[in-house]
Amino acid sequence: MILPFAHDGETGHVTVELEQVDDPLTIGKHPATQGFPCCTTTVEYPGRGYRAMFGWVQFVRSTDNASGGADFEMDPFVLFEDAPSPYAFFGLAPTLFDAPSRAERRSMAWLAHSFLAHTPLDGAERRVLPLAGFSWGFDMDAAGGITVRPATALTTADWDGHVPYLSAAHPAWGFDKWQADERP
Repeated sequence: MILPFAHDGETGHVTVELEQVDDPLTIGKHPATQGFPCCTTTVEYPGRGYRAMFGWVQFVRSTDNASGGADFEMDPFVLFEDAPSPYAFFGLAPTLFDAPSRAERRSMAWLAHSFLAHTPLDGAERRVLPLAGFSWGFDMDAAGGITVRPATALTTADWDGHVPYLSAAHPAWGFDKWQADERP
């Protein structure tokens, strides 16, 4: 899937690649995680330097989360889950990489909402402005069989629905609604 976005007078795109992992060792996972999905999303953008500084905000709704699958929760990168930032990844045209797995194979549904965003460097407040978003995930049956959910583009309403949660989870940050003029 390729999703276009516009930022700072330029257009770019994100390329989403989903695969079912045949050899978990090649991506740094335990062999028991074979068959789970892997998502790699790259950013192509002609701007350079600070103009190409973006981040990925990811939420997950899973039937094994605290709400039993009723609500989305933040999905931070495990090394920084206690950091006071809404970003799972941040940097110069950052790649989003995620390979969820579970030690126990049982019936479950797992859905991620992943958003590419920008934080302006010229303001006093840290703000997050969404640029593009997609959903992806997997379902596991009672026998441990895994079906990967295909990537699907998200809408402004999807992002805007997460803003109250983001504001409560990260009160030191501001979260802009997804502006129609930011989309190509």
